[in-house]
Amino acid sequence: MIPLPYFLILSVVLFCLGIVLFFVKRDLISMFIAVEVMLNAANLAFLTFAKMRGDLGGQVIVFFVITVAAAEAAIGLAVILLVFREVKSIKVDDLRSMKG
Repeated sequence: MIPLPYFLILSVVLFCLGIVLFFVKRDLISMFIAVEVMLNAANLAFLTFAKMRGDLGGQVIVFFVITVAAAEAAIGLAVILLVFREVKSIKVDDLRSMKG
């Protein structure tokens, strides 16, 4: 069996990769994926802490985070699609013309 601290280390690594991807990539899809990676890293940390403590509280929180992530995915992709239809680009630098 894999020791539980390894899962926390993996969670921190995934979260840091998500942060780096969010700030390095300059298109909406990559930024969207980075947010999803960070949410999954937080879920992994919640599950690890729940396993360490031996209760179900972390698993309940993960259930709600997954629900919010699914709603965010649907709304986020719809917004990205509308932005692409309007600007014909998903680059963040090209969205500066949308200031109103």
